[in-house]
Amino acid sequence: MDKNLYRRFDFPETGINLYESKHLRGKFVAEHYHDHFQILYALEGEGEITLDGKAYNFSKDKVVLITPNCVHSIKATTKMTVLVLAFSVPLLNITLQNELLSLIQKSARHFELDLYTASEIRPLIRKMLYEQKNGDLFGKLSMPVYLIEIIIHLLRQQNFSFVQDANDIRSIQMKEYIERHYFNNITAESLSAVFGISTRYMNDIFKRKFNDTPLQYLQKVRINHAKELLLQSDQDIVSICFEVGYETLSTFYRTFRNLVGISPNKFRLSSQSASDVSDTVS
Repeated sequence: MDKNLYRRFDFPETGINLYESKHLRGKFVAEHYHDHFQILYALEGEGEITLDGKAYNFSKDKVVLITPNCVHSIKATTKMTVLVLAFSVPLLNITLQNELLSLIQKSARHFELDLYTASEIRPLIRKMLYEQKNGDLFGKLSMPVYLIEIIIHLLRQQNFSFVQDANDIRSIQMKEYIERHYFNNITAESLSAVFGISTRYMNDIFKRKFNDTPLQYLQKVRINHAKELLLQSDQDIVSICFEVGYETLSTFYRTFRNLVGISPNKFRLSSQSASDVSDTVS
């Protein structure tokens, strides 16, 4: 590695620094490397970025992960505004899990974000900008948390590289979103807003892929979690109702009965009876 290309960077005590980098049209940032990670998020403009000799288009809503010792350069073909999220793992106030690090430190890579992933990352970067300027203890503690969320979203984006159809990608992402947020107040309108499509179009592509509308699938996910809790715990039904995302017991009971055929109470009692019979036989 050519030491003349090395650039030193001084971090604050958080081990994370988020800053804006402006590139005038025609500006060229010569090849260099450093011993920390960087995530570059293009807010506007177009240009080209080179990672270890391989060139990529770099424009609005595209993201680049730069690993330590990766030789890179940037050329702006128009005026560009880039947010740079730099972080030094040894200096982080909290320790990133080894599994997460192993997934991002193998090689530099280029991400072209879909609408959903971009909508998830943008507010996290805004939060980091706010907390960095706020500068209190909670801000320092939250910066690594938001960083981890951004990395996870980028890694999840890679899971869809093998899927060619855009509607399939949206449907799979909606399914995963529901499975990760089923306990939140999800409506057809809020879900369609997250993915930037109409509720009718959303229902059509999701049902074509999974034979249910998103809200039908949401109810199945919630009730399946409720069944597990009924079987594996002695939690009150009102507590289970709350945990799986229902606001009222009446809605929970009605949905449970529609999908399972019996009430939550009867489901728990019948499962306990079956278990008692099994124990007696054995």
